[in-house]
Amino acid sequence: MLDLSFECFDWDAANIANCRRHGVALAEIEHALTHDAVVLVPDIKHSRDEERFIAVGKNANGRFLYVALTFRRIHGKRAVRPISARYMHRKEAERYEQARTKIRD
Repeated sequence: MLDLSFECFDWDAANIANCRRHGVALAEIEHALTHDAVVLVPDIKHSRDEERFIAVGKNANGRFLYVALTFRRIHGKRAVRPISARYMHRKEAERYEQARTKIRD
């Protein structure tokens, strides 16, 4: 199982712009990554210069978010750097819920 633990967020102007372009607020991303059950998988396709991951979580309203991220060390702390985020499409969210149900059963 991959480790999603971190001590802080690492935002920069480019990543903030990427997230906002998809209409996702920073607070939604922070909530999705710190609440409920977050699923984290390697993003092999985009892991060229750094190891990247895809996280799926929910915002405070229960809407699913798809978040591309990486981890960094900042002043000795493990930080998560969201690269981009978007709302999941209805069918993606349904497939995710079906897969989670199968795992729980």
